[in-house]
Amino acid sequence: MSPLPEAELVRSSVQLYRYLLRCCRRLPPGPIRQHYRHAIRQSFKVHADEDDPQRIQQIIKRAIEDADWVMNK
Repeated sequence: MSPLPEAELVRSSVQLYRYLLRCCRRLPPGPIRQHYRHAIRQSFKVHADEDDPQRIQQIIKRAIEDADWVMNK
């Protein structure tokens, strides 16, 4: 099960970015939330020049799986 029900609607990098930030809002306030928000921003910047649609879908799938793991820990 995904952290938020909208996970299956994520198709673009911008949608993923917004989805992951919404997931962060469900984390406890403080250093943990700040850490994951920073990691999301950094990862978005690192992958900003990615232009292969298949690779982008792999990144989206993996990011949603990782968000699910973080939310369930």
